[in-house]
Amino acid sequence: MAAGMKNLSKTFVWILMGLLMLGLAGFGATSLTGTARSVAQVGNEDISINDYVRELQREIRAVESQTGQPMQISQAHEFGLDQLALSRLTALAALDNEVGLLGLSIGDENLQKEILAIPAFQGVDGSFDRDSYEFQLDQVGLTDSEFESDLRKESARTIVQGAIMGGVEMPQTLTDVMTNFVGARRSFTVATVSPDALSEPIGQPTDAQVQTFYDDNADLFTLPRTKRLTYAILSPDMLLDSVEVDEDAVRRLYDQRSEEFQQPARRLVERLPFSDEAAAETAMAQIAVGGTTFETLVRDRDLELSDVDLGDVTRDDLGDAADGVFAAELDDVVGPLPSPLGPALFRINGTLAENIIAFEDAAPILREELAADRARRQIEAQAEDINDLLAGGATLEELVGETEMELGQIDWTRQSEDGVAAYDGFRVAAQDVNEGDFPEVAFLEDGSIFALRLDEVLPRRPEPLDSARERVIAAWVQAETDKALEEQAKTVLAQLESNGDFTETGLPFRVENALTRTAFLDDVPATFMSDVFDMELDELRVIPGTGTAFVVRLEELLPPDETDELRQAREALAAQLNQALAQNIFDAYVRDAQVRARPVVDQQALNAVQASY
Repeated sequence: MAAGMKNLSKTFVWILMGLLMLGLAGFGATSLTGTARSVAQVGNEDISINDYVRELQREIRAVESQTGQPMQISQAHEFGLDQLALSRLTALAALDNEVGLLGLSIGDENLQKEILAIPAFQGVDGSFDRDSYEFQLDQVGLTDSEFESDLRKESARTIVQGAIMGGVEMPQTLTDVMTNFVGARRSFTVATVSPDALSEPIGQPTDAQVQTFYDDNADLFTLPRTKRLTYAILSPDMLLDSVEVDEDAVRRLYDQRSEEFQQPARRLVERLPFSDEAAAETAMAQIAVGGTTFETLVRDRDLELSDVDLGDVTRDDLGDAADGVFAAELDDVVGPLPSPLGPALFRINGTLAENIIAFEDAAPILREELAADRARRQIEAQAEDINDLLAGGATLEELVGETEMELGQIDWTRQSEDGVAAYDGFRVAAQDVNEGDFPEVAFLEDGSIFALRLDEVLPRRPEPLDSARERVIAAWVQAETDKALEEQAKTVLAQLESNGDFTETGLPFRVENALTRTAFLDDVPATFMSDVFDMELDELRVIPGTGTAFVVRLEELLPPDETDELRQAREALAAQLNQALAQNIFDAYVRDAQVRARPVVDQQALNAVQASY
């Protein structure tokens, strides 16, 4: 019986081993180390697994370099990077298949020349280095035969691409039409109808008019998405009264910052040294009689004014030249005076008076700074304990009862900037908080700590008329004013149609000559120039604006001004259009080559690659 059980056990083990080997064999058919070597076949060309992996890695690295974050293969699949890599390789393989059918090749001799010309494969003497060649290929995971095959194919593709794209030109008419559109010019006269031209100003609306305008323009009076937040906060200002600061600490801080509170008189000075006293005196004499200037002397020495600028200096900085410099007036040039570089001329560019702040005057400010600093340290010491209370389940209301924090509420939107919403730290937390999040302690820029809770989220909604009334009234007055101005402008237009004299309108007007579509004019609507270019010669038109209306008469239709800038723009546009047409033709050729090559994708191999990535 025992022997039978032993034989049965061995038989069972061999069955399991057989199933395992069968499973591994099936996996090996599509795994990176199995029998599959390509992920797709395009005509007579194969897309190898290695090529696909390299292309997919290139796409992923490109996204990682932009985002600064590592990307998982699942994310790459969601973004379609795997399909993008396969699509690009399929297009190249279709082109290689086409090249093969055409029988194109650069030949071994030309291939050798191209390899020898690649700088990465050259040694220090500029000649081909076999070791560098093998090292560089090893770095990118290619054998020499793979690289040479890829280079041969790439060169052949370049020949085909050049043959298709070379000499392709867009019709000159299109370039001329587009250039003429951009460069066309118009001359016109425009009169401005402002609220001053109205016989009487627009009055205030009735309640019924306010209600009607509000109902008809509800989209103008909506409240943004709002988060109703409850927060607890502890700021240094809340602790100032309880923080004690001894006078010795205030005195020490005053002494440490003595340069801030005891600033001697200073001068803004430029200094030009000379080799000897005689040269300095000669230069000073020339300045005195107007024969030269300080700037000229500096430039004659191949120097810039920045080279001789000393900035603001004190008496101690100037040494023996201090009395002469400090006795001079603004813009005076004095000297020669002694300097570490020899006799020099000094020009005074500014004076800064002495600024001495006594300890008694600075003490209140310093005392408050010390108190605020100690308050911040106290808050930092309490932050961890407060966070532990929150982690233990304490509510914000309970937190306020057990600590020195204060409770507050705010209806927060992205536009909120008042009170606690003025802090960047609070705005970030308010933006990120979601329903059900537990409050956590966070710091603000001034050393305060806070914790917040989301009570409710209010979607975009109409603002009640009671709170929006003032804005509704202002919008109604503006709309009615614009209507009245447009009507007044139409009256002026009728007058001009009869006599054509802008001076008789009594309105301010101006003549604009030879303006293009992109010309900028102050105080006109954004579409003003487009409206002008839609007009016919001698046409009169009213162009409404906000708070103004305009009466325009088109005086001249002018062609583009043939300047060098326009000629360069025409040439650049022609080159761009030619390139676009050539590229579109080549893309169409590649798509046709793909269709004729009938690509076949091995989805199992693709899945295995992605699973093993």
